Amino acid sequence: MTDNPPEILVSSATGVSEQSESTETGRATTKGTVKARTKGKTATKSKAKAKTTMSRAALQKVRAVKAVAAAKKQIGDPYRWGASGPGAFDCSGLVRYAWRTAGVSLPRITHSQYRSLKKKVPWSKLLPGDLLFFSGKGHVGMYVGKGRMVHSPSSGKSVRIVKLKGHYRSSFAGAARPGV
Repeated sequence: MTDNPPEILVSSATGVSEQSESTETGRATTKGTVKARTKGKTATKSKAKAKTTMSRAALQKVRAVKAVAAAKKQIGDPYRWGASGPGAFDCSGLVRYAWRTAGVSLPRITHSQYRSLKKKVPWSKLLPGDLLFFSGKGHVGMYVGKGRMVHSPSSGKSVRIVKLKGHYRSSFAGAARPGV
């Protein structure tokens, strides 16, 4: 054993620490702090943790993918007025449940959902995860892409994916983008 202190390299830009020990008393911790013991004293150096941040648009897209996946998993579950799952849903309960699994909180009823969302979206700019409102905002579904939406239609029916044409196109009342 030599009296040379351990050599410690800390790179905060990459979030990586390397340690070359010349004694048996030096060690690296896993929480972003490097400690070395030399001659009975402990020296501690903190390193900045590498933090990955996403743009708001990228974060919204990740959340939308999760929400769409959660809604699609409910296909076949029965419609039940006032139900928010799991196992049964009404239209607003389905989209609320799906977005909640993606970390976004929505109000319970369709009118409040539309009012609470700041980002309104025209028909021509729909993206997966967008909420589509119909019949004077009395019904809501979630756009899943390729001109289709997932929704919980009405009593006696179950959660399903439908094409957005005919009745849905003519009764379209607006769309909004959660998670922005």
